[in-house]
Amino acid sequence: MENFTVISRPEIEQAIAIATKINDYYYEKMVGQRQLGTSLLISMIINGHILIESVPGLAKTTAAKTMTEAVNGRFSRIQCTPDLLPSDIIGTQILNYTTNTFDTKLGPVHANFVLLDEINRSSAKTQSAMLEVMQEHQTTIGGENYPVPEIFMVIATQNPIEQEGTYVLSEAQLDRFAIKEKLDYPTEDEEVTILNRVEADVFSKGMAVVGLDSVKYLQDLVKKVYIDDSVKRYIIKLVNATRHPKGILPENLTQYMTIGSSTRGAICLMEVAKAVALLNGRDYVTPDDVKAEIHSVLRHRVTLNFAAVADGIDEDMIIDAIMGAVPAP
Repeated sequence: MENFTVISRPEIEQAIAIATKINDYYYEKMVGQRQLGTSLLISMIINGHILIESVPGLAKTTAAKTMTEAVNGRFSRIQCTPDLLPSDIIGTQILNYTTNTFDTKLGPVHANFVLLDEINRSSAKTQSAMLEVMQEHQTTIGGENYPVPEIFMVIATQNPIEQEGTYVLSEAQLDRFAIKEKLDYPTEDEEVTILNRVEADVFSKGMAVVGLDSVKYLQDLVKKVYIDDSVKRYIIKLVNATRHPKGILPENLTQYMTIGSSTRGAICLMEVAKAVALLNGRDYVTPDDVKAEIHSVLRHRVTLNFAAVADGIDEDMIIDAIMGAVPAP
């Protein structure tokens, strides 16, 4: 067994207190969308990125801004369009006529929380400009490297309905997102509550409940959460089943699968499971922690063919079948 750092009970209690404050602030403004709130918090804890898919008007932007306000972070919103240039995102060099030299102007991506609205409307060239910053946490302008803030999270949105004038995200781009969430319409009661909150103007900017130092505390603490080798092997078996489903899944499901998860998917599944364990007040990971967010971690890493679309089979169904077929330790 590898050496690991024991997390004390007071540390866990402090982590839960921080998470509770963030959640309470989030749900003061947000109605429903509990899975989105959980995923945003987990993404923040693991310093990962999240892709949100839904039709317009379901509070994706509001959710991102609310989570940023809660921790007093710097927020920037980039509206993606086909004519958006890489320099519009990462920054550029501008000639200073006074000194006759070039000054570097950093782009909006240099913030703690960056909302890329309708990311699939930007060109492939612009999307590729995000690959470096999402993976390396830096931008390159004029041959110089400029790091983004230590706490850095990309929240990208895309509309699954409108496809005209859009560019499908590449597998490499999708794989950079730790989590993908799909939003549905609120219930009738939830929508009435939304109207009431709009009337009461609860969505106006509020006061932060914690600071970025608290977020850093969670990020440092989650790395100390223990995960046994048996649970790691369970993660690998789940991920491997997306790559080689024959002999694991029924034949009627394997025919729909084309590409499975990368190793980055396994790493994300482990990191997310650690965050789930910490939020549940534990310093060790159980198989249930792995299952808790497995759909959010793997749904964009499992590629299905056109036959699946025709037969009404989606990625979540495949993941459910994999969890049922792979025994937990």
